[in-house]
Amino acid sequence: MIRQYFEMVVKTAEELYKKEKDSLHDLQFALEKLEGRLFILGVGGSAANASHAASDFRKMCGIEAYAPTDNVAEITARTNDEGFETVFVEWLKVSKLTDKDMVLVFSVGGGNKEKNISVNLINALDYAVEIGAKTAGIIGRDGGYTKKVADICVVIPTVNEYLITPFAESFQAVIWHMLVFLPSVKINEGKWESIALQK
Repeated sequence: MIRQYFEMVVKTAEELYKKEKDSLHDLQFALEKLEGRLFILGVGGSAANASHAASDFRKMCGIEAYAPTDNVAEITARTNDEGFETVFVEWLKVSKLTDKDMVLVFSVGGGNKEKNISVNLINALDYAVEIGAKTAGIIGRDGGYTKKVADICVVIPTVNEYLITPFAESFQAVIWHMLVFLPSVKINEGKWESIALQK
């Protein structure tokens, strides 16, 4: 099983580059040209990824980046008082989202209006589109609602329908780490990379 898992990792990487090369380049270009802030939205494991990614984009790339789920007090207060469906859109409103900003969604399924899945992400995307902010996603499965409305959407291919979540969330990390280490996006070296350069 361990060998098969790693074989699927390799297959996912190969299919991802083959099918999503243009979207990856579009995301790279959008980050290079970003004039405003980067808001990274995710729920569950994708929220943890959003937090890590926001930190990397800030430290490595000098991009003003935020993951709303880092603000536990506000997220839980809004959930308690208004419902989880509006936590991201209301956070973006208070942040005064503009057409210079980007909203980047990390999600396994990308949201589904008909099935009432990840409505919080759907509402945030709708608001971002209304404002004219750049929208993007790194998504699993078929991309869901994010794929339908985002300017740029990288869909992580499904190589095993029983392993959609671990592969989607793992490859979110692969992709954002690739982006923050691209010479055209980063402005700082990582700690261990800077040590290696001193040799």
